Amino acid sequence: MVFSQKERYATQDLLSIMELLRSACPWDKQQTHKSIRKNLIEETYEVAWAIDTEDTALLKEELGDLLLQVVFHSQMEKECGNFDFADVCDALCKKLIARHPHVFGGTEAGNAEQALQNWDEVKRSEKQDKTATGAIEDVPRCLPALMRSQKVQGRAAKTGFDYPDAEMAMSDLRSELKELEQALSDGGAAGLEEELGDLIFSAVNVSRFVGVVSEEALSKSCDKFAARFGKVEALAQERSIDMHKSDIQTLNSLWKEAKEQK
Repeated sequence: MVFSQKERYATQDLLSIMELLRSACPWDKQQTHKSIRKNLIEETYEVAWAIDTEDTALLKEELGDLLLQVVFHSQMEKECGNFDFADVCDALCKKLIARHPHVFGGTEAGNAEQALQNWDEVKRSEKQDKTATGAIEDVPRCLPALMRSQKVQGRAAKTGFDYPDAEMAMSDLRSELKELEQALSDGGAAGLEEELGDLIFSAVNVSRFVGVVSEEALSKSCDKFAARFGKVEALAQERSIDMHKSDIQTLNSLWKEAKEQK
């Protein structure tokens, strides 16, 4: 394949480059869907990081890296004669048109909530032969556990299997906490994993009721902990306190002080 360098490239150039790499580069030639699966996941998180940091230049770069993964996987399937990048685009366009009847059809949507309802109704009609259990089982197991939990609960809720309000969800959370406390009191490790999992699952349910994305909430809590820990460490260094040898009361005192700092 003859390739000419340009001042500016377009989508077809990207596809041509990928095809050339698969035929000429030893590393690219030996890759499979599974061998670069982790790359797709990593690139997705890097796009999310660029969004979180509001770095426009980084976002452009990371979106390109993510697009590379789509093109890479599509090229592999083209070589097998199954589909190519154009087929991926065609299927996506058809899905977007079908699920936006308020734009491409006669249905109306006066706000974002109605537009989402239209999307869900079309999606349900496309999968009308699927049971509610099947829809829940379709949530990918490889998703982060908090994200998977929220999706599973959301799909169950669409069948009517849900608490009526956040207070009942909170009551369930308190009940699961008591069960975890009992398991700790019993001293056996056998039931701890199950009870802890149930407690976290219930906490996710509460987050769903109050409109909080549990994955993002926990991520922010990790950031908050890291920032406060940094303050604790700085305070300890200022006062010549050895954190490894300090008792819990001293460490808690430093933590409370760090928490009060802005």
